[in-house]
Amino acid sequence: MTTADTNKQHTAQSEFNLEPEDARRLADVCGHLDSHIKQVSKHFQIKVFNRGNHFKLVGDARSVDHATHIFQRLYRETHNNTSITNELIHLLLQEADIDIAYNKQHDGSGPHKPIVLRTPKLTIKPRGPNQQSYVRGIVEYDINFGIGPAGTGKTYLAVACAVEALLRDDVERLILVRPAVEAGEKLGFLPGDLAHKIDPYLRPLYDALHDMLGYDQVNKLLERNIIEIAPLAYMRGRTLSNAFVILDESQNTTKEQMKMFLTRIGFGTKAVITGDITQIDLPRGTRSGLEHIMHVLKDVHGIGFTQFANKDVVRHPLVQRIVEAYDVHEKAVAAQKLKNEMGNMPNGTPQ
Repeated sequence: MTTADTNKQHTAQSEFNLEPEDARRLADVCGHLDSHIKQVSKHFQIKVFNRGNHFKLVGDARSVDHATHIFQRLYRETHNNTSITNELIHLLLQEADIDIAYNKQHDGSGPHKPIVLRTPKLTIKPRGPNQQSYVRGIVEYDINFGIGPAGTGKTYLAVACAVEALLRDDVERLILVRPAVEAGEKLGFLPGDLAHKIDPYLRPLYDALHDMLGYDQVNKLLERNIIEIAPLAYMRGRTLSNAFVILDESQNTTKEQMKMFLTRIGFGTKAVITGDITQIDLPRGTRSGLEHIMHVLKDVHGIGFTQFANKDVVRHPLVQRIVEAYDVHEKAVAAQKLKNEMGNMPNGTPQ
């Protein structure tokens, strides 16, 4: 079979109408100067032709199929007056990528079937192989680590798993923990008592809970102590049984604090530890407990580790580019530092 025959075999086309025809909704889907169409066609490397509400897509069969579903879904969204933004399209494209990746490797069934998390307010589908692996690890292991840059969904997915486990009665309570480490600001200068001072550090956890359960339900569960949100310092001396415990921002724990937290785990408890070792706010010279534990527990059976990468960022596309730019810069600085050290040695060779 020639190369031309192979390409022809894998090329497909899809033709469809977006019904009912509505000029305003079509304009929202297409975007200003067809910017949304260009965004989808560039991502999938396909050709998109449209006249009014009639669309024709040409390209790789899988890509054409997923792009067709995206345009049809965007049109349905406009019926509810949902604003079609670049961010929404970006997230739908990432969701399509996970389906393409899994379909290439598996038949879409069995243990590799994509996981969906269901909470009262939201249905959450982890995006990308790493997010799927992370959630699968949380289900399988009692202790899991999610490590990687901001925007990869580490905390949000952990809270979703915790909410689902609580609603299934797999656990009796949720305990959400963060170290109250100052990031360039002194707690003493913040207004209010201790509770008010630590509340900003716990706000991302509150936000995730409100998204999934609603404000009223969260407040009721907090009042009944079924959901507990606390700084890490309050964990010392406790044994956490029949609970789902999340330690967030764990890069800001010391080695001693990390050991203390992990030894709190009791029977029937599941723990998820999340963090980003590139954003450590500990005093200079203090080693991160997360960085340390990655080496200590890497070969321990029954503990899951998921390493997220820049490509897993699911926030605004610029966030992914910012993270990548920082990585490139830090590698260049490290290389220059090594070059300078080598240059300062006799004959340029290490002794």
